[in-house]
This record gives sequence, C-alpha cells and structure tokens, in this order.
Amino acid sequence: MKRSNRYYLSYRIGMLLILLLFSILIINKSNNFDLISVFSSTKELPIYSVERQDKKIAISFDAAYGDEYTLDILDTLDKYKIKSTFFLVKFWIDKYPHQVKEIYNRGHEIGNHSATHPNMSTLSREQIIEEINSTGQAIFELTQEEPILFRPPFGDYNDLLIQTCRELGYYPIQWDIDSLDWKELGVQSVVDTVTRNVESGSIVLFHNNAKYIKEYLPIVIERLLEKGYEIVPVSELIHFDNYTIDNSGRQIPNN
Repeated sequence: MKRSNRYYLSYRIGMLLILLLFSILIINKSNNFDLISVFSSTKELPIYSVERQDKKIAISFDAAYGDEYTLDILDTLDKYKIKSTFFLVKFWIDKYPHQVKEIYNRGHEIGNHSATHPNMSTLSREQIIEEINSTGQAIFELTQEEPILFRPPFGDYNDLLIQTCRELGYYPIQWDIDSLDWKELGVQSVVDTVTRNVESGSIVLFHNNAKYIKEYLPIVIERLLEKGYEIVPVSELIHFDNYTIDNSGRQIPNN
C-alpha cells in the first residue's frame, strides 16, 4: 500500500513537471520568454562599469523626449573640453536631425537607444533587430558613422537582447551611476548622487531634457575634475576584446 502511494505521488509530481514545462514553452512562444535563462546559472549582462587602473569615467546622455537643453549641454561640455556619449532614439533623431548633426560635429559619440523606446525584453529577435538596425541606419545617414554602442530603454534587457546586440556588432551599455535627474528632485540631489558614488570606470546616466540639467551639469563636472577624474566617451572607457563581465556587470580585462 505504501509503495503504491509512493508511485502515485511520483506520478503526480511527474505530471506537474510536464505541465510546468509545457506552460513555459507556451509562454516562450507567445511572449518571447527566454526559456534557456530560466534554467541557466549564468545571465548575459551588458556593461555597467569598467575595471580600470586610471581614473577615467564616462558621462552619458539619453535623448528620447525634447531638445530644449541640448545646446546648453553641448556648450557646457565645450567649456570644460569634455567629450561624451549621447544615446539617441530614432523618433528623436527623426524630429531633431539638426541636433544629431550638432552633437556629432562637436566631437561627441552617438549611441543607439532603439527606434521606439520599447521594453526590449518583450520583443522577438526579429523585432529587436528592426529596432536596432533602423536606428543605426538613421544615425549613419546623418553622421556617416555606424554606432557600436546600444543602451536599452529603461535599462530593460534579457539574454536574447544582449546576444542579439553582440551578433549585430554592438556593445550593450548600462550604467552604474543613475543621476536620478528624471525624478526632478533638484540640483543638489543630482550633484550628491553622482559625486558621492562615482569611482574609476563608472558610467553615469543623465537625460538630455532633465529639468535642472543646465544648473547641475557644470557643478557635477567641476566636482569630478576636482577629484581627479578624466571624463571620456563610453567607447574610450570600455575594452573591446579579451574581457569578462562579472555578476555586477563590471567589465574586467583578462590580463
């Protein structure tokens, strides 16, 4: 009797596991759920920061909505002789092509930030490719230079996105310092958030149309320079080959 009960219990557990796997496969097919990542002990990660022996850092600007402060940002960067990276969404590029050219002509790097600013982890591989390639083409048409950096909107990604980015020749980029300028908490809040947390190899996130950016950007730059940091574009911060990425997203050279 006890043996019969054990067999029955094993049978029920087996059926439940089969139903679970079947459900996951259905979700995978309908919602682009990454089945492999569920059972994998490792996860594909973008670059959040970089292991470096010097004091180089990068500040970056995401541009999706509005251009009111873009020229002020560029003038501030010029004042301090700093080059940066701007991650642009295609609908922003289409609306403000003159700003794209101005950013590029002033010597700044332009990265890809998708076409429609979606949650990239919800897309199929084909949709991801379309988002990235259409934006890359729009950037190339205005600058004659192909972007090599991709930042997912909202910082949202999954293994499929990271793998597809790399297949397309892009380095997926996040950040380890979120200025939180989008919260509109005031100038001092942004200054403190950035300057108290930055370290060698940090990538700082700003937004080109953040409310107080004209006020806080010069202060942040001056504080960082006073601390001895050299501010460079993201592509001058990262390593292009022979590296690993640890579980915090820190890129570490293999040497």
